Parts: sequence; C-alpha cells; structure tokens
Amino acid sequence: MAEAIIIRESDGVIATGGGDGQVIGLWLYGKSAATQRAYLADSGRLLAFAKYKPLAAITLADLQAFELSLGELSTESRRRIVNSIKSLLTFCQKIGYLQFNVGAAFKAPKTENRLAERILTEQEVLTMIALTKKERDRVLLTLLYASAGRCSEVCALQWRNVQPSGKSGQVTLFGKGGKTRAVKLSAATWKALLALRGAAGPDEPVFVSQKGGALDESAVRRIVKAAAVRAGVPGDVSPHWLRHSHASHALDRGANIVLVRDTLGHSSLAVTSRYTHAKPNDSSALHLAV
Repeated sequence: MAEAIIIRESDGVIATGGGDGQVIGLWLYGKSAATQRAYLADSGRLLAFAKYKPLAAITLADLQAFELSLGELSTESRRRIVNSIKSLLTFCQKIGYLQFNVGAAFKAPKTENRLAERILTEQEVLTMIALTKKERDRVLLTLLYASAGRCSEVCALQWRNVQPSGKSGQVTLFGKGGKTRAVKLSAATWKALLALRGAAGPDEPVFVSQKGGALDESAVRRIVKAAAVRAGVPGDVSPHWLRHSHASHALDRGANIVLVRDTLGHSSLAVTSRYTHAKPNDSSALHLAV
C-alpha cells in the first residue's frame, strides 16, 4: 500500500512522511519555481490516474493508458507531461529508489517543429528596439537579443553580474541546469547597458520594476509583446523569440556553431543545430528549373 501523499497543485505542496512523496520532493529540489509547479502538477496527475499506486508498482501499460487519458490536451502539452514523468522515473532509478525505469520505453508524442515560425528577421528585431521609447525597456530588448539570455536569467541580473571586458563588457548569466555562462557584449550594447545603472549598487537589479524590485518575467513578456505590436510583428511574440533570433542571425552571419552553443548555454551541438535546419540558406530545391 502506498504511503500517504498529499499533492496540492494550487500551492505546489507535497506533504509526506517519506516514500514516493519524499522522492518527488528530491526530484523537484533546485528547479525553478515555475518548473516545480509544472512538474508537481504532472506527477500529481499521474498518481491520481494510477489511483495512488506506489511508483514502483506503476507499469508501462499504466503509463500508456495515462498518455491516452491526456487526449483532450494539445500534442505539445501531452509531450511536455510525458517528458516530465520520464524525468521523474529516470531520477528514481538514478538514486536507486526504483530498480527498473519503465519510463525508458515510454515514448512522448512527436510534435511539429515550429521553430522557424519563432525566428524574427533582423529588421523586425531592430524595429522593435527602435520603436521602444522607454530607456529601460529598450535596453531590456537589446540585452535579451544580444545576450540570448532566457527571460528568467535576464530578470535575475544584478549589477555585480555586469563586468567590463576589454573595450566593452560582459554579463554573467545563471540559468537552466544550474549552469553559469559569461556573454561578452558589443561596445554599443555595453554602453547602453551602463547608461541604465545610475547610482545602483552591486546587489541591485539591472532591470527595476516600478515598485523598486527586480522586473518579473510576466512584465518582461508584456514589454516584448507590446514592442512586437508596435513594430507590426505578427504572432504571440515572447522573450524566447529573441533568443531564437540571436542564434539564427549569428549563424547566418558566420558565427561558429560551437560559439553559438556556448553563448546560448545549450547542452549539445545537436540542440544548436536545430537553427541551421529551421531556416536553411540552401536546399536542393534551389537547383531545380522551377
């Protein structure tokens, strides 16, 4: 019989005396608040579907039936949930909590690769920046694009993370997977960033909200969306589109793919290579008579 587990998706709480709930807590440890909320909801959904069987008793057939129960969701949502459960089961085996990982044979549904739709043109990016009159927001857009930083990474920047380097400077970003990376900026971006500092101390946020604290991610998403609307850019443009655009434009301009990988903080070249396939500069179609 499974140990008592209380999972409340509304406030992201796991309460347990041990067992599965404790392991889920360990799995969540160190992840961002948003990731914890999503993973907690996913694991709670699986446990509820399986009528709170212990994780060790969940079979591949249970996982497949669970995936079928998600049929009302979009393919992307189902894929995210399945990958979340696979991550949990892999973690359980890795720490010795489960002898076998039935999730290894559990396949996530394939989704259409829509990366090309989320890459802006250079002109679109520059227009978004140029039409943004508020200095803080203009520098924010510039840095999101220039550093390829994730929204959470840029929101977390403090002035101690901004250092001179040669004739310009760099920002040190701490992000996904607990990785730290330094990104050198152009002289123009560096100058614009420094102009924003004023008398701010090293522990103060680079991008300050109207209330005085660090700008949060929801505010950044609104700023980016508003800039896209002003520039006449269609689609649900988000801060991550500027990261995608950085990668694509840098590769188009001849940047080495290893350099682009390191700047974006990707885990492998395979991830970065998606950008070379999303908007190819050549294809066999161009060699035809039509």
